[in-house]
Amino acid sequence: MNTHPSDSFVLGRRDFLYGLGASLGSVALTSLLRGEQPTIAASKAHFPAKAKHCIFLMMEGGPSHIDTFDPKPELTKRHLQEFSRAGERESAMSSGKRYFVQSPFEFIKAGRSGADICSEWVHLKESVDDICFYRGAQAESVNHPTACYHINTGNRFGGDPSVGAWVTYGLGSVNENLPGFVVLPRSSYPQGGAANWSNGFLPAQFQGTPLRPQGSPILDLNPPPGVTRQRQRTNLDLLDELNQKHLDARPGRSELEARMGSYELAYRMQTEVPGILDLEGESQATLERYGIGGRKTDAFGRKCLLARRLVEKGVRFVQAYAGNWDSHDYIERAHGSLIRSVDRPIAALLKDLKDRGMLDETLVFFCGEFGRTPDNGLRGGGKSYGRDHNAKAMTMWFAGGGVRGGHTIGATDELGMEAVECVHPLRDVHVTLLRLLGLDDNRLTYYHAGRFKQLSQFGGQVIHELIA
Repeated sequence: MNTHPSDSFVLGRRDFLYGLGASLGSVALTSLLRGEQPTIAASKAHFPAKAKHCIFLMMEGGPSHIDTFDPKPELTKRHLQEFSRAGERESAMSSGKRYFVQSPFEFIKAGRSGADICSEWVHLKESVDDICFYRGAQAESVNHPTACYHINTGNRFGGDPSVGAWVTYGLGSVNENLPGFVVLPRSSYPQGGAANWSNGFLPAQFQGTPLRPQGSPILDLNPPPGVTRQRQRTNLDLLDELNQKHLDARPGRSELEARMGSYELAYRMQTEVPGILDLEGESQATLERYGIGGRKTDAFGRKCLLARRLVEKGVRFVQAYAGNWDSHDYIERAHGSLIRSVDRPIAALLKDLKDRGMLDETLVFFCGEFGRTPDNGLRGGGKSYGRDHNAKAMTMWFAGGGVRGGHTIGATDELGMEAVECVHPLRDVHVTLLRLLGLDDNRLTYYHAGRFKQLSQFGGQVIHELIA
């Protein structure tokens, strides 16, 4: 028996009974009986949604919580204190002689909430009362590719659907002329590549659509010279007729169905996408607010403004990448430059969404794949010190979309080495994100390889402290 739900098969007694109790309930069972792919895109969310859209700001490389949103005065007292780490190694670089390292940055109390924030965040500090900082998350890997896969797909080894794929699978798309899940990557893809926004074992139409940062955002978006819209329509109709005959003889093949849908979507996108990507319609004040035109801020400023425009047009899930935050050396210079490159754009995004009345229904999620250690090996001495990878402590934050703005949840120990309050694994973060969007991780499942699978892998807990 094939295990893919969209393949034709005869339900055995055990499969039939299991289907009745499966988390998609009657929707999934009906789909199985009809030989269709199970989807709840046409149904209502499992819960009243706090947010309708999500913008995921992925800080690839592992930003240091100690140098951004989680100050550690104890490190100042122990600065350059030598010790030796034995036993479990956080990474290949973390054994042997070590030195505690203070943050090179000053911290301030910002907003009415008095949130802790590095003073390098000149613009973001104005929005901290809309932000819920979370210091209790823990990852499971200190290797970049596996950690990126984990935060993006829930599986450290890749091959599973990304968060954005699960969300669009569950909720569908609002605008039929645009993909439900759009990715705004860096010029170089993150470690692990496009698998970070893959559809995995979900039907192919749920994969993220990356927009290129330079040149044409999507290759071959526009037809070649001399090809009219009518000619395109005629060609697509013929191609659809041939593909449909092929599909009728091989029912339930999601790859071909997805390709047919992609042709039609690409045809519609030719009229929708250029208008969204053209920033000429934005005021000069808006462009300046996002840092567009600035040497350091232009690239991420364009991504943040585009994310707002995409959400405004109905895109369900947008992921924007920034990096590289992997500062093993010269953290003052490296992290300082990176903070300045994203500070103005992110602050502008939050304020723009709020001014337009969109923040309440848009969940903004900021994180990296892990945090960083309070110590290093001081290669070179002086101000060259940085930090190694740390899966046991990290800071992420949420804004809008039903979270507790103006609060800091959880805590790490006095050195920032390990989360000690409101501690949760990443699967609980994923479950909470889905809940804010009205989805139940235990009911948002897909039958694959002999069992019903879900984003959390085997279930998780909602972090209620984050939800307003």
